[in-house]
Amino acid sequence: MTADHQPPIAGMDSNLKRGLVLAGGGMRVAYQAGAVKALYDAGLRFTSADATSGGTFNLSALLSGLTPDELCQRWRDLSPKNFVGFAPLWQYLTFLNMPGLGTASGFIKKIYPQLGVDLDKIHAATGIDAYFNVCRFDDKSVLALSHRELDLPRLIAAASLPIFMPAVQHLGSNWTDAVWINDANLLACVERGAQQIWLIWCIGNTAEYKTGAFNQYVHMIEMSAVGALNRELQVIAGLNERIQRGETVYGNNRPIEVFVIKPEIPIPLDPDYYLGRIDGATLIDLGYRDARRVLKTMQPTPLNETATMMKATKPGISFRESMSGAVSLSELQPQADANLVMHASIQIDDIQAFIADPHHLAGLSGHIDYPPFGMAIPAETGVFGLFTPSGDPALTYMVYELGFQHQGQAYYLAGKKHVRIGMPWQLWPETTTLYVTLYAGSDATGPVIGNGVLRLGVSELLKLMLTLHPTNTRTVWQSVRANASFLGFFASELLRTYVWRTPLRSGE
Repeated sequence: MTADHQPPIAGMDSNLKRGLVLAGGGMRVAYQAGAVKALYDAGLRFTSADATSGGTFNLSALLSGLTPDELCQRWRDLSPKNFVGFAPLWQYLTFLNMPGLGTASGFIKKIYPQLGVDLDKIHAATGIDAYFNVCRFDDKSVLALSHRELDLPRLIAAASLPIFMPAVQHLGSNWTDAVWINDANLLACVERGAQQIWLIWCIGNTAEYKTGAFNQYVHMIEMSAVGALNRELQVIAGLNERIQRGETVYGNNRPIEVFVIKPEIPIPLDPDYYLGRIDGATLIDLGYRDARRVLKTMQPTPLNETATMMKATKPGISFRESMSGAVSLSELQPQADANLVMHASIQIDDIQAFIADPHHLAGLSGHIDYPPFGMAIPAETGVFGLFTPSGDPALTYMVYELGFQHQGQAYYLAGKKHVRIGMPWQLWPETTTLYVTLYAGSDATGPVIGNGVLRLGVSELLKLMLTLHPTNTRTVWQSVRANASFLGFFASELLRTYVWRTPLRSGE
């Protein structure tokens, strides 16, 4: 028998009951691991938790005793291809009558073990009331199963999305994913006295209606999930009105606060993750960054339909880049000269606006490996610039900046590649050499505590090129145009600098 244990995320702060809600999001819920790490690092602990669909992977791992750091590392090491379990070949010969395109074998043999899921430890978890939502198809009801009564068949069913996975037969009923009815059971936490709820939301929500069968299948999930969430938010708003009139509701005598952590624009769908266009490490970094943004303001989310709204998407470009080199902490450790690796994911959300911007700035997420501070330290802010004017017409910069935290102290790593008008043979060393300065503080105005040089090697450049791809495109033509726009801009600036050797004109 497994001894009782309190998971690291469990606990109560200053008599505040806090709930954690992990909604669905397919395989992309690695995003949630980064967000949970940010909450945990900020000192937040939870007395209740709830998970639906893909969120059950993370909640089951956390209740098994993993720290958020351990959960993040397991997602970094996990291949999305391990989610796939193939049905017997004969079923594919009767395609239209298949119970599902795949099976749960990937969950059972690979995903749960790799995420450290242990049902005995889940049952023995104390200090937190946790619930897993699963749909009983027989009567189309959603059951919120306590972590103490969770069993493997219904854990599998909770993430068994129709069409892709068959229903699970158990206890004389058919069980499946609850996302179509309710993807975020906030009321499960409210009913257990939660005064503050933190919802981590991965499903897209824009006004853009896309064509194509897969996109419209995704839209159906979005409509069901967002619609159900909006109804729950309305219920909580009604409860708050009763509390403000002097009632005590579920033990609460003050309004219930809801904080929603979400992407600014929808994160890529599962096929992009499966094909390597985005990876687990990037999803973790995005989740951490978005959670830190909410933690900085601590402004509760409005309890209406705007709670999960995201910005409309436009054709863009994304790529991942890793650079490494020695960085010396001269003022703190004069003898130190440790190797720093910057893992950056660049997201140009609107390629035409990026090119039109005189400074050519875009978003950047990522993390650093730096032994004096630690490994896989995620950034809470990031800036990328490509051929950004320096004030000298003969010099432009490639800019990489990351803000991060270490032991409660803010740091800022600011790097520039110096692209100066010169001969063609200067192209390679200048575009692959990043001069970095490390500041104490949240921006480049703080005291300098370190300097160094990072470089992009040939193998890293090849890896970068393999990750370069268009984003938020509807058609092949839009994809071709986005790629051509970015590569054309990049090539024209290299030609201007190293072949034509033409300085920037005034105003550029």
